Amino acid sequence: MYRTNTCGELRLADAGKKVTLAGWAQKVRKMGGMTFIDLRDRYGITQIVFEDDTNAALCDQANKVGREFVLQITGTVKERQSKNPHLPTGDVEIIAEKLNVLSPSLVPPFTIEDETDGGDDLRMKYRYLDLRRPCVRKNLELRHKMTMEVRRYLDSKDFLEIETPMLVGSTPEGARDFVVPSRMNPGQFYALPQSPQTLKQLLMVSGMDRYFQIVKCFRDEDLRADRQPEFTQIDCEMSFVEQDDVIELFEGMAKHLFKELRGIELTEPFLRLPWSEAMRRFGSDKPDMRFGMEFVELMDILKGHGFSVFDNAAYIGGICAPGAATYTRKQLDQLTDFVKRPQVGAKGMVYARVEADGNVKSSVDKFYDQPTLQKMKEAFNAQPGDLILILSGDDAMKTRKQLCELRLEMGTRLGLRDKNKFACLWVVDFPMFEWSDEEQRLMAMHHPFTHPKDEDIPLLDSNPEAVRADAYDMVVNGVEVGGGSIRIHDSQLQAKMFEILGFTPEKAQEQFGFLMNAFKFGAPPHGGLAYGLDRWVSLFAGLDSIRDCMAFPKNNSGRDVMLDAPAPLDPKQLDELNLVVDIKE
Repeated sequence: MYRTNTCGELRLADAGKKVTLAGWAQKVRKMGGMTFIDLRDRYGITQIVFEDDTNAALCDQANKVGREFVLQITGTVKERQSKNPHLPTGDVEIIAEKLNVLSPSLVPPFTIEDETDGGDDLRMKYRYLDLRRPCVRKNLELRHKMTMEVRRYLDSKDFLEIETPMLVGSTPEGARDFVVPSRMNPGQFYALPQSPQTLKQLLMVSGMDRYFQIVKCFRDEDLRADRQPEFTQIDCEMSFVEQDDVIELFEGMAKHLFKELRGIELTEPFLRLPWSEAMRRFGSDKPDMRFGMEFVELMDILKGHGFSVFDNAAYIGGICAPGAATYTRKQLDQLTDFVKRPQVGAKGMVYARVEADGNVKSSVDKFYDQPTLQKMKEAFNAQPGDLILILSGDDAMKTRKQLCELRLEMGTRLGLRDKNKFACLWVVDFPMFEWSDEEQRLMAMHHPFTHPKDEDIPLLDSNPEAVRADAYDMVVNGVEVGGGSIRIHDSQLQAKMFEILGFTPEKAQEQFGFLMNAFKFGAPPHGGLAYGLDRWVSLFAGLDSIRDCMAFPKNNSGRDVMLDAPAPLDPKQLDELNLVVDIKE
């Protein structure tokens, strides 16, 4: 055997045993007549001791070992004189009797430790080395445990895990597809699935009743911290359910994951917040509820006082930052610069301090008397020491989104976004449609298979923009971790939906005829939800990016710098696929 034990399991009770360990040399230290090697594997680190006075040849061999050499070491477990309380194995060490170098190593390009000297690009290029770092490995262990708990929970609820194909037809709605040329069908293309949406609906028509799949999905869209071109969904669908049934079951899954993986027992029902209320109070359909600072609308108080910025605004709103009245002019200027950034887009910011005596001191004092400022203070229920921050604009929705960014920035600055605190809610009653300036038509806010709320169906003909959807998103700490909807199961209603979205009957039949035809053979009422596995793992691990909980992620340009992908195809491959590459300027 290469090893009798791992590098993470030996304890004081094993003292006196002869053992063989195998792993990587984390550190090599020479102290006087002794050499120490910290031997690391996936399970932990054990200190190995080579004594010059008892075996000089072996000690000399150990001195030639470099970082990340792969070693096999045999020796006897002994209690350490200088214990390390930071290691589970810190009470013992191995007195080496035999050393076998299984594989030497070049000097690694960065240190293989939690606190590394490697930058993002370097670590992504050598991701196989980065994965040796304990902090990265723990993220993958958490991911593994989460998938096991998901399967255990859904199996207990009678779900079947069913695989759906990776090569499907292209879909015209949603994000851009990754396409795959077909050699056997010249000029035709598969698409990699953005989600198994239509396939899981067909499984409900097939009578599978409860389906799930931990599935790869692909979207060719611009990247950011919580997006990758390929990601993993916990994809689920249920028959004979209404919205409350789906929410109840998957809220139960969330509580199960919190309890089993974080040791947090959530007993209260999650808050349910209508989309319109979330936008009004927080300017976001995924509000971070770990802290307050809800929006207060100020049009009635601040309009009509000669300050043209407010007098001409369609929306005036603000937040109250508790205890922030001590902010210096420099800090306030930084906040003003923050809201003026292109990513936020505001033209400026007004502030007001609540002084110790209760008076309000504002950056626009010359336009507002103290009684008016007191009314504003009362609207916020602001206390002495609080700081009021105000934005305005000619578009209410746009200004609320800007105010949302300011709220999140202040939450971060004031330490209110603790990663070990969790606030969960459901956002419900989304609009069915949203207008696309690019397409100059209505688009489905979720997807075209979402069922409208029954009471809003009559509005499909007269006022489709007022129709609400039977759709729901779960939000945790300002992150959308999953979402879903009740689906349309009536072919006539589905045809109506395609009509509103600008599909001709012929185009709808070409793209989705298989689904509409299936509905004619007895489709049950059904609905479902997809959780983002990567987002759940990053949330539980306290990460800022989903990249760090994936084994081999892409960078912000969608490239795999380790594999150097994507890359040009060999001309012979292009010829076999009947493809000609013509790169436009």
